[in-house]
Amino acid sequence: MLVTKNSLSTFLRSALLATGTLRRAKQIVNASIATYSWFIRNAISWTGNYASRLAAELQNYQDVEVVHDLPPIFHYWSNKYLLPAIQPFGFTSTNEFFVNQLVRQIDEHSGQTAHFVSLGSGNCDTEVEIAHTLQKLGRNDFLIDCIDINSSMLARGRALASDFGVSHQIHFIEDDFNTWTPRQPYLAVIANQSLHHVMHLEHLLDSILKAIEPLNGVFVTSDMIGRNGHQRWPEALHIVEEFWSQLPPKYKYNRQLRRQEDRFVNWDCSLESFEGIRAQDIMPLLVERFHFDMFVPFANVISPFIDRGFGPNFDFNSEADRSFIDRVHMRDVQALIRGEIKPTQMFAVLSNDYSRPTRCPDEMTPEHCTRRP
Repeated sequence: MLVTKNSLSTFLRSALLATGTLRRAKQIVNASIATYSWFIRNAISWTGNYASRLAAELQNYQDVEVVHDLPPIFHYWSNKYLLPAIQPFGFTSTNEFFVNQLVRQIDEHSGQTAHFVSLGSGNCDTEVEIAHTLQKLGRNDFLIDCIDINSSMLARGRALASDFGVSHQIHFIEDDFNTWTPRQPYLAVIANQSLHHVMHLEHLLDSILKAIEPLNGVFVTSDMIGRNGHQRWPEALHIVEEFWSQLPPKYKYNRQLRRQEDRFVNWDCSLESFEGIRAQDIMPLLVERFHFDMFVPFANVISPFIDRGFGPNFDFNSEADRSFIDRVHMRDVQALIRGEIKPTQMFAVLSNDYSRPTRCPDEMTPEHCTRRP
């Protein structure tokens, strides 16, 4: 079921958009408060801590050729549960989600070259596939700027683009999205699993807003929106531990960290790198700055059981393993709907046009799914 937000909130937002002043003032104040509070909480030395995290991040992805590789049990879960949840919104995969939005922008601005930018593009496999798909759909008048700080990953992107015959439509730019500012307007800004790596989140989101405002473009993102470092908040951790206690020891070996976790460790992935560094701030900052054209949130408790760490311990050919995943999923969904826990992942299309309706599943509005610490 799809719901459309309207009534008083949409009217007020449209009125503020017409004048602009009040809304921008609110954004500036909220951004300033959020930034100040974050710096106070973390007390980070930018000359030392940032450099060490950056070195770790670059090293982590230096030789990673398949960034989004996931275990078979994840695909069992996603095909059975996630796919039916996203199909009503017109897509069946992450790449189709992005392609649909870019096609719409190209068609709405026919007669001109559509300029897109992807932030944190990594190996550019998603961007190359998008460009190749756009070509097959007969949409050839476009350019994609791929921004990433990792030169090794961009080099792999160049080779891949050449293999697929899209090199002339993709530009590879080595830059840090923590300090990125747009040099031109874009019809669409893409962020595929990259926002949760951003330390200067307020700056980046403000830059994205500046990039799409002149052309009434869109910000298209698929990302992690849970607790920092991909930890579970206490209310979700309680449920994870409940199911963890039901598992035999062989399921509790962490394949990523190479250690046995007989008791679930609520590991903070951001301790040494940028992984999930400010994931919990993404939703509050997006709600403050953007209008949601589309919002499809999902997953929380299920994630540790199907991700790279413990997911490989489950056999998707085993009826017992599938049954366990089914039970965790059902508990997860029930808690999400009741608002007892918040989703940790999302697909979202955002804009600066508050006159547009928001498409989201049932009562899972952006506000409902935002957890503030």
